[in-house]
Amino acid sequence: MKAEHPRFPAGADSLIKKHLTPKVYAALSGKKTAAGFTLDAAIRSGLENPDSSIGIYIGDKDAYPLFEKVLAPIIREYHKLEADPFHTRVHRDDFSPVSLPAPDPEGSFILSTRIRVARNLNSLPFCPHMTAQERVVLEKKTRDALLQLPKDLAGRYISFTDLGPENYDALVAQKLAFAKGDRFQEAAGLNRDFPTARGVFLSRDKGFRVWVNEEDHLRIMALSTNADLSAVFNRLAKGLAHLSACLKFAFDPGLGFLSSCPTNIGTAMRAGVHIRLPKLDRQRDRLKEIVARHHLQIRGTGGEKTAVDEAVFDISNALRLGVSANQTVRDLHAGLLEIITLEKNL
Repeated sequence: MKAEHPRFPAGADSLIKKHLTPKVYAALSGKKTAAGFTLDAAIRSGLENPDSSIGIYIGDKDAYPLFEKVLAPIIREYHKLEADPFHTRVHRDDFSPVSLPAPDPEGSFILSTRIRVARNLNSLPFCPHMTAQERVVLEKKTRDALLQLPKDLAGRYISFTDLGPENYDALVAQKLAFAKGDRFQEAAGLNRDFPTARGVFLSRDKGFRVWVNEEDHLRIMALSTNADLSAVFNRLAKGLAHLSACLKFAFDPGLGFLSSCPTNIGTAMRAGVHIRLPKLDRQRDRLKEIVARHHLQIRGTGGEKTAVDEAVFDISNALRLGVSANQTVRDLHAGLLEIITLEKNL
């Protein structure tokens, strides 16, 4: 029996709706990966949420080549690529150290800096398609790897499984732990068995952190309450190098590091700052011009889909595939210098 093309909600304007034609759906709907992940599971979030911008989550590394017919146009459009990433080496990898002057040495504008990467283990399904036991396996492998970090990054791992509701809520309130996923993640299966085998690693100074079993297996991050981009990036690179020596991550020569969301492949890195810009808050068109010129993006104070409060913007890189991690930080640095100069001169 021929599978019927899914009906997306009225008003849906997602990339999956745009590129999943009846012909493509008919070609892919009967396929599944070795781990049993299907196209119907991949598009469930987009079907249930009309306001999805992408609308597809990936359940394991094998789903990328298996569902290439629909993923290729989505990836090319989102990442603004000319070449086909499935058949051309688009990814560029460079985590070599950087040495850049602080863009806001007096601390007048930048409130905090955070750089993170997403990574998934090659040997397990991704978070949308994991069983509870697989999450436990992932957590143990990660804990073992974290024990081998150098002294300046060492700290403690906190498993949500071992926390009572009050202690967990306190960590979330302190922004030291991640909350259960939103409705988009819920529909994708990312919240199954929550909070089993989820957790966070915190270095002693809390400047190096790892989230385990959130949207991806690992969210590895370095952060600071100052504007020293170089120090934050170099710290992240050091921690990532040590974890990469212990864990084999899912990687494709064209697509880069693979993630549960196709928007987050490539470097899978987001480098950003919280920056207060009271004058540019009243002239946002000028801010948007600079941001676009340096391949950056603006988010609300609380991140994606939030408002800008008290003129505090979240500014980060817009590109992940086709640009190296090192160049991404340099683009952010150059953009921040121009933004701060304009804010001062207005």
